[in-house]
Amino acid sequence: MPIIVADAWRPGGSEDPILQIVLLLIATIGLPYFLLSTTTPLVGAWYWKRFQSAAPYRLFALSNAASLLALVGFPFFIEPNFGNRETAWIWSALFTMFAILCGLMAWQTWFAVKAKSADETRHSLDTSALEASSSDAVTQGKGSWISWMGYSAMGSAVLLGVSSHLTQNISSAPLLWVLPLALYLLTFIISFDHPRWYRRSIFFPLGAIALPAMAWLADSLDLALAAPVYSFGLFVICMVFHGELYRLRPEPQRLTQFYLAMSAGGAVGSLLMAVVAPMLMDGYYEFHIVLIIASMLGLTLIRASANRLALVLSATVLASVVGLTWRFVDHYNEGVRMMARDFYGVVRTRDREAGGETFRNLIHGSIAHGGQLQRDNLQMTPSSYFGPDSGYGRTFASLPSGPKRIGVIGLGAGALAVYANANDQWVFYEISPAVVQAAKTEFSFLKEMKAPYELVIGDGRLALEREAPRQFDIIAMDAFAGDSIPTHFLTKEAMALYVKHLKPDGVIVFQATNRFVNPMPVIKQLADHFGFHAMLVSDSPDFDAGPQYWLSSTDQVIVTRNKALLEHERLREVVRSIEPIPGLKLFTDDYINLLKILKH
Repeated sequence: MPIIVADAWRPGGSEDPILQIVLLLIATIGLPYFLLSTTTPLVGAWYWKRFQSAAPYRLFALSNAASLLALVGFPFFIEPNFGNRETAWIWSALFTMFAILCGLMAWQTWFAVKAKSADETRHSLDTSALEASSSDAVTQGKGSWISWMGYSAMGSAVLLGVSSHLTQNISSAPLLWVLPLALYLLTFIISFDHPRWYRRSIFFPLGAIALPAMAWLADSLDLALAAPVYSFGLFVICMVFHGELYRLRPEPQRLTQFYLAMSAGGAVGSLLMAVVAPMLMDGYYEFHIVLIIASMLGLTLIRASANRLALVLSATVLASVVGLTWRFVDHYNEGVRMMARDFYGVVRTRDREAGGETFRNLIHGSIAHGGQLQRDNLQMTPSSYFGPDSGYGRTFASLPSGPKRIGVIGLGAGALAVYANANDQWVFYEISPAVVQAAKTEFSFLKEMKAPYELVIGDGRLALEREAPRQFDIIAMDAFAGDSIPTHFLTKEAMALYVKHLKPDGVIVFQATNRFVNPMPVIKQLADHFGFHAMLVSDSPDFDAGPQYWLSSTDQVIVTRNKALLEHERLREVVRSIEPIPGLKLFTDDYINLLKILKH
């Protein structure tokens, strides 16, 4: 105590991220998490021993209600008001209070049970009868470990599938992951509160609608349409799985086994989706496999009802989900030249014809991270987010001639290499091996650039921490091309690293193009804190044909102490000041408030 990650766990950049994360979690929160996880079955067992009444499954609903409250409270209350270290100390204090309360409850339960020792004979008879009843239920095929683990695993798999699909393949909007997890917990609360809430006659037909709808929208990028449909589908499917789980609940004597099986099932579902699937599949297919399995389980459950019409409809749902999944896979792979997957997502390259030109896109998840014109004499022409009138293009044009040292955090396709000149020295930092593979094999920027380059694989910030000052003329912060912001690049400590590696009159260019978050006031605060100027350059090209068709609209922030640079003719007329956000505090490694910078 408190649970704070030690510097010894700071990654070097070459480790297996999955193994590193698992070991870190075990070393930091492993024991407290294990103790908390045992609370529900432990308190349930105490409740049964003391009161000998109905099995305390509503306590599980109450536990999940508290989890839901914490889930919603963290991003909307705790994170905006407390730093990481403060939060760790508060959590540690509450955990200590929790342990004391558990001790008091155990003490009271022990004395209450001891006081009832006179009724031991009657209690033993009742217990024997209950155990026999429970044993009969198991021999009838109800309440087995396999069914408990299976339903729990499917609920967990659907949760991860929906969360990943929404955030990786549709939109990486901040806090979007909160909604699926909240709905998942809500289904546990409803299902375990009382048997009256789960009715097959209601949720089976809803599931028959939700499953094909989710498969139909698998390749949609319309967040306003996909988010409600996928949220509805997640709620309905998890209600079925958790409702069926509750129907198979055992008698109190097997309470611990039941919760252990549920926990194991949830872990298995998460492991298959988060670890095994990325290792076995080069594309994002696991969610569609889960939809098919869910449809098959629905068919299996309906077969037991002997309702022929329901059976036909269920088989139709299964056939439609399989057919729509096939359509998705075909569209997902259409025109794809290369596909690779690593811990950081799926990387694809695809050629497109438009504006009279062929353009090769680098697609990471659902976001196109730049690309390259394919006509021979245009391959080293600036395009996408890096056009001549973008912040990058204007900055390179405004610097004096001569050799320069350039650092680029975020390789992408390597498109910034079009601005390299002979005698320059370039360093690219890229965390994803799949992106590096695509840049080297599918694009010619690195092969044809005029300057030599160094490629550092790993987290750019961690690499800068290890290196001696590079004395860069330009640092290009291009880790912001998508809608998801790696906020550890926007803190005071991160800015100190950039300043360490920057020449006194050097310039940092931040890619700030984003649909959901406005990072510009954060960058402005960082610049002010270190005595820099921060100015915005927006570019909105609008061409119907030609190479210029492939120029993208951008917002890029130029940060420098060099006033002469900002007065250059290529920048003077286009730079704009950045409006502050009232009440916004300086981001640090200990404090980040994402809610403050969400776009409305």
